[in-house]
Amino acid sequence: MKVMTYNVNGLRAAVSKGLPEWLAQEAPDVLCIQETKLQPDQYPAEAFEALGYHAYLYSAQKKGYSGVAILTKQVPDHVEYGMGMEAYDNEGRFLRADYGDLSVVSVYHPSGTSGDERQAFKMEWLEDFQRYVTELRRTRPNLLLCGDYNICHEAIDIHDPVRNATNSGFLPEEREWMTRFLATGFIDSFRMLYPDRQEYTWWSYRFNSRAKNKGWRIDYCMASEPLRPRLKAARILGEAVHSDHCPMLLELER
Repeated sequence: MKVMTYNVNGLRAAVSKGLPEWLAQEAPDVLCIQETKLQPDQYPAEAFEALGYHAYLYSAQKKGYSGVAILTKQVPDHVEYGMGMEAYDNEGRFLRADYGDLSVVSVYHPSGTSGDERQAFKMEWLEDFQRYVTELRRTRPNLLLCGDYNICHEAIDIHDPVRNATNSGFLPEEREWMTRFLATGFIDSFRMLYPDRQEYTWWSYRFNSRAKNKGWRIDYCMASEPLRPRLKAARILGEAVHSDHCPMLLELER
């Protein structure tokens, strides 16, 4: 089973840059999308239906902002929209699809780069998110939490750990949260499979940092511990150019 996560930085813009044609070649079974930046009635259905994908979208109330989606070739047994927490659900940040004993989540963690207020919101989200998925794991133990976490965990995950140590996304308290999160029984699947590989999933458009490979690894497929034996391979698809992010593809046994 091939599961992909991709922050597309605007789904309609990504479609105009050739996303459907590229997706036809990669052909994941499930595609978790973040930052759709559209309402359900703006979804370019024809482009993806032609590839055999069913779409489930959870949009922010604010137009042109945030939003997550799951595109899937197999119809899920159940789809859960949001976490039942208004402050986060209004921003369209969490969407879950269940396939038998496996649950796949598309999640978009807040960014704190716009100022102290949003950084505080992000830190509150992290604690609430962890509590929610810990409780969810009681009934859905096989969880894949795929998405943009807006955090680099270790120095290997960022091009300049020293200069970025005071920037949102690599703050000590964010990194400490991720350490605690992983210690509760979740696996950074890419790092588990490739402990020494230094690859990134995001580069700043503003500074043309992709060409200079000055990147951050902030997109993850996090797996709950029972899935460890099923994790087979992972790739960061750096050749994808539809967004300021690039996708991550995880392969696991069904």
